[in-house]
Amino acid sequence: QVQLVESGGGLVQAGGSLRLSCAASGRTFSSYTMGWFRQAPGKEREGVSCISSTPGSTYYTNSVKGRFFISRDNAKNMVFLQMHSLKPEDTAVYYCAADLLGEYLYYGFNQNGMDYWGKGTLVTVSS
Repeated sequence: QVQLVESGGGLVQAGGSLRLSCAASGRTFSSYTMGWFRQAPGKEREGVSCISSTPGSTYYTNSVKGRFFISRDNAKNMVFLQMHSLKPEDTAVYYCAADLLGEYLYYGFNQNGMDYWGKGTLVTVSS
């Protein structure tokens, strides 16, 4: 069982920055592929970014490339999402997820490949 707890959400003006954090349990965190997802009101959940296990390859959805940056600290079992130049359309509940078996990337960013999910943190970007 892996528990994921997100933090760092809040209200920010357009153009601002936020840093989301996700604390994970589990003794083999470094082997997990970790992802950030978001769900805006009335929309389906979408993948935002993910970072693989060593060597920590990163992936981003097109709408956040160059603005969001994912990183991980394996010593602390943490994954982060640094968000810059936030836009109102970034408003959503952001979820952290863990893939223990490598299926998310193997099956082409299929969300079913994620094994554990956090409860989410709300990010609201005002215009």
